[in-house]
Amino acid sequence: MTTPKPSRLRDRSELGVSALLLLLGVLVLTDALTLDVDVTARGPVGPATVPLVVGCGLLVVAVLLALDVLHGGRGEAEGGEDIDLDAPADWRTVLLLTGVFLGFAVLIGPLGFPVSGALLFWGAAYALGSRHPARDPLIAAVLSLLTYGVFDRLLGVPLPGGPLMGVL
Repeated sequence: MTTPKPSRLRDRSELGVSALLLLLGVLVLTDALTLDVDVTARGPVGPATVPLVVGCGLLVVAVLLALDVLHGGRGEAEGGEDIDLDAPADWRTVLLLTGVFLGFAVLIGPLGFPVSGALLFWGAAYALGSRHPARDPLIAAVLSLLTYGVFDRLLGVPLPGGPLMGVL
């Protein structure tokens, strides 16, 4: 039995990742360098510092990856561990999760984060296979309230409270 000879393009597919990283690095650097920043008001470390470092890092990684691939380096093939790589995708789960996320995006405004977050957590658990009708909604509500409390109260990131704004 002969194994098929890999194509030249398939051997160099990581170059596409390198090109994507290069493009992303250029985009980040372009945005960072076009920021309107007053150096005297901010000091030497301003809002452009981190994007400049990240953009330069992306460029360096893109170049190093391209050099490695051109010198024969290859990424390790997916071992799959306990996953059957020949099995078809589970589109039911993907569609359920997509619906849950879209529902969360639509409901966060009128219902607020605590209620829509609980629906998000419960819906994701259901879509991923959990079937405990008493436990799942309770855990989802606790997670949602904890997340709301941490972000809104502790971190100072305002999240919409919805109808529960006066209660929380």
